[in-house]
Amino acid sequence: MSELQEQTAVRTTYFSIVGNALLALLKWLAGFFGNSYALIADAIESTADIFSSFLVLLGLKYAQRPADDNHPYGHGRVEPLITFIVVGFLIVSATIIAYESIENIGTPHDLPKPWTLFVLGGIIVWKEISYRIVMKKSKETNSSSLRADAWHHRSDAITSVAAFIGISIALLLGKGYENADDYAALFAAGFILYNCYHIFRPALGEIMDENVYDEVIDNIREEALKVDGIKATEKCFVRKSGAKYHVDLHAIVDSEITVREGHELAHKLKDHLVAHIPDLGHVMIHIEPNECLWEAN
Repeated sequence: MSELQEQTAVRTTYFSIVGNALLALLKWLAGFFGNSYALIADAIESTADIFSSFLVLLGLKYAQRPADDNHPYGHGRVEPLITFIVVGFLIVSATIIAYESIENIGTPHDLPKPWTLFVLGGIIVWKEISYRIVMKKSKETNSSSLRADAWHHRSDAITSVAAFIGISIALLLGKGYENADDYAALFAAGFILYNCYHIFRPALGEIMDENVYDEVIDNIREEALKVDGIKATEKCFVRKSGAKYHVDLHAIVDSEITVREGHELAHKLKDHLVAHIPDLGHVMIHIEPNECLWEAN
């Protein structure tokens, strides 16, 4: 991640922290004074999002530390680890919401206040806008933890939609349907858990060096052939660490060239790839004689 990308990611995280803090306060007040547990459940999630956004911020800063003797590939792997912790926050939030919702379903309480719908309407619009902003920045910076933060905004928007529907049903049908609000909160908890999997799965793949970067590999092979002396490419392995892709590439060259020429060609290829493909980190080039190409054919 370049310095500009790092600044973009950090600013985006501050945007999430401030937005979640203000919305959490608004939801707590609206839920308490508006007799809506769905809004309070929403507030619990937003409060957890504040802490998770702080973790994302710390992870982004740590991931930018340069490589050292103990971490020759850099510190980018902290990003998926932070994502795991963020998912843990979401699971705890969903469990609390579900527990409280089930308890409230069997407890008589007043109908939610009609004005809470206006509060929720504004929250839904703002959270969807926040999701789009943060997701766009996560793609620009290639940050998995920022992508997880974006999904927090989207899940928050969905839980607010569930709260809106639950309160609307309670208000339309009146007495005896007060717990529609609680069922909405229970649905929100289930949706949060569902999103946890979709946030967790890509981060797990990154930690396990899962082969899911076909587009990057195709781009590497295409660019490699633009270097004079590279006849073809054989094996190409890509793994992601933070915002960087680390590459192991086998390049096929003329078998008659000298070792020195092969060495210089490998450096030329590496420099070309780094210059023309964004977000490449460590690039290892292995030179193969063109007999390998004949054998493959």
